[in-house]
Amino acid sequence: MKILLVSDIFYPHTGGISEHIFNLWKNFNLVGHNAKILAPSYGRNYPYVDESIIRMGRAIKFPKNRSFSVMSFGLTLPWQVRHFLETEKFDVIHIHGAIAPTLPYLALKYSNAKNFVTFHSAYEESFGYVLWEPVLEQYFRRIDGMIAVSTVARDCVKRYFQIGECRIIPNGIDSERFRPDIPEIEEFKKYSPKILFVGRFEPRKGLKYLLMAFPEVVKVFPSAKLIVVGEGFLEHYYRRYIEEHIKENVIFVGYVRPEDLPRYYASCDIYCSPATGAESFGIVLLEAMASGKPIIASDIPGYRTILTDGVEGLFFEPMNSNALAEKIVYLLKRPELMKKMGLAGREKAKRYDWKIVAKQVIDFYQEVCHRQG
Repeated sequence: MKILLVSDIFYPHTGGISEHIFNLWKNFNLVGHNAKILAPSYGRNYPYVDESIIRMGRAIKFPKNRSFSVMSFGLTLPWQVRHFLETEKFDVIHIHGAIAPTLPYLALKYSNAKNFVTFHSAYEESFGYVLWEPVLEQYFRRIDGMIAVSTVARDCVKRYFQIGECRIIPNGIDSERFRPDIPEIEEFKKYSPKILFVGRFEPRKGLKYLLMAFPEVVKVFPSAKLIVVGEGFLEHYYRRYIEEHIKENVIFVGYVRPEDLPRYYASCDIYCSPATGAESFGIVLLEAMASGKPIIASDIPGYRTILTDGVEGLFFEPMNSNALAEKIVYLLKRPELMKKMGLAGREKAKRYDWKIVAKQVIDFYQEVCHRQG
């Protein structure tokens, strides 16, 4: 099949949607399909430059849902998209994320292919859907197949639109890229124990609660280190939550190249995700599981779809730094339990390998195309 994956959100903008699209594209092509990606330009797109990754329009970031989203802008964007689709003649066009009135909207408008959409997001309310509902409703009718990465993502869309069948196909993980035997970061070997955070510096990722909890961890484990992987303009704001006497215990790494990220998971003892909400799934949890690491995560609906409390890790009450500190200390005192959770997580992650997930998507394409003729 000739497949086009379309989204306003793609690398170098990091996150679950970007990772999802990239791995579908890679795995579709590996099994003989002709897959391409249509996404906006971020100016400097390196290293995500390939003849099969088509850039149209310019990405503009804006605050949304206690995070940052992206829309594509360009005066000639409608003409470019229309000409591109008429020339390429795709069998399948697959939208990812919200059907925003930019690239996804234009792709649906000018599509002559079978149209699919995957819903990735969890949110409490969407003013965009309310505002654009009259316009977007007609484009929902052009969608032949709907997918959600979790029941949480599906139910969020159902609040605004009357949608039919929506297949649940989860996010995935490259279980060869993330695995327990990856070499550690050399400079971190001298530290023990180590807690890892990976994520964009956005309010909903909850980093401030982990920083507030860490002094209590250091009281019990004075040598503990918190390794923070990520970047964003909120870094100076977050540094204010680090108490003076533990500044040496917190290491801000900054941006990490994708090829190096597995080594950071391999270097930690516990992975922590203190997100405050609006997470539909949690790819970072899968990355930690595939790496064989126990997890401490916020007890939020999206994370419950992937993590079982007491099996692969522990939940704590969201936005409660005291509860978070207690869970970290509890687990660090129980190395055998940590090892058991890491093994359980690795086994679960194998069921989410991208090869399996990509096949589920292809099978759904074929099912819908066969059903509709």
